[in-house]
Amino acid sequence: MRALADNPKPLALADYQPQSRLTVPTTDITGPYRPFIDAHNHLGPDFGGGWSNRPVSELIDRLDDAHVTTYVDLDGGWGEAILDQRLRKFKQAAPERFCLFGGVDWTKWPEEGDKFGENSAKRLRAQAARGAQGLKIWKNFGLHVRDQNNNLVAIDDPGLDPVWAICAELNLPVLIHIADPVAFFDPVTPKNERWEELHAHPDWQFAPPFPSFTTLIDAFARLIRRQPNTTFIGAHVGCYSENLAWVSALLDECPNFHVDISARISELGRQPYTSKRFFLRHSDRILFGIDAGPDLATYQIYARFLETEDEYFDYGSDVVPGQGRWRIYGLGLPRDVLDKIYFNNANRLLLQTGTITRGA
Repeated sequence: MRALADNPKPLALADYQPQSRLTVPTTDITGPYRPFIDAHNHLGPDFGGGWSNRPVSELIDRLDDAHVTTYVDLDGGWGEAILDQRLRKFKQAAPERFCLFGGVDWTKWPEEGDKFGENSAKRLRAQAARGAQGLKIWKNFGLHVRDQNNNLVAIDDPGLDPVWAICAELNLPVLIHIADPVAFFDPVTPKNERWEELHAHPDWQFAPPFPSFTTLIDAFARLIRRQPNTTFIGAHVGCYSENLAWVSALLDECPNFHVDISARISELGRQPYTSKRFFLRHSDRILFGIDAGPDLATYQIYARFLETEDEYFDYGSDVVPGQGRWRIYGLGLPRDVLDKIYFNNANRLLLQTGTITRGA
């Protein structure tokens, strides 16, 4: 011991991979206990495994193995090159297995100016006519999108009211991702809990002149309040999984607001008491999704988190956790709550456009 203390050797953080010596019960779980809807995922090259260039029959076999009844692909975009190709490949092959969302072409704002919102609503109506079943808004909205005057567009910009209105008219849910984890907006110092993740992905750090996290999340709440007839699904636990009290208050205030849990069990699982209260209180407003492609191992980890009371386990399969150096705890949710999260809530919301069949 003295020799170790007298001759310390620096250890790189990436090389520090402690193994837990806890002896606690471990549940061997093969996946969600029932067939389910994955309401937040992708099939494109960036997030979903590149299924655009792989056989759809192979994908359906994988979904069958995982017991996924319907897979929501958020990569549809807005143009014929992407949306129509995906509709032909996936939707025509298995109409009840896939639900594809469209998008907004932000590049047209500078040229269209004050007409952008109205024109985007028309384009979205055309997307819906071709088969898009919802609208996906990605985080470049609020962080990068600029108008005809080169001003950064606020999330609650009234110029986009025609887009939200057409979604209400056509019963198209809006799955919206604004901002990112709060730590991404903090200085990247040794105190930042996402230090490794941000060094691995330096473009994920949003220092000034980007808007602050508070600016973005407050504008997000104003948007939801101002459009009560539009169904919003806040991606990644309403984009604020670090503050479930804030998300809960907005859910209480706005019946048109829902959330999914994709890519955030790392946050939810390290606050298990608060998370369980949140799930029980808002069981009718939470959707299941993993945002990791149709990956069986990830489905198994999510099921372990939701269904068991296992303690202190990895939230991913990487040796060094991808989002932060901590482990999570299971919630052990009751079956009636799990039924809503796994299937009923997404089934109810997406049935508005006739996209998912009834029954599990």
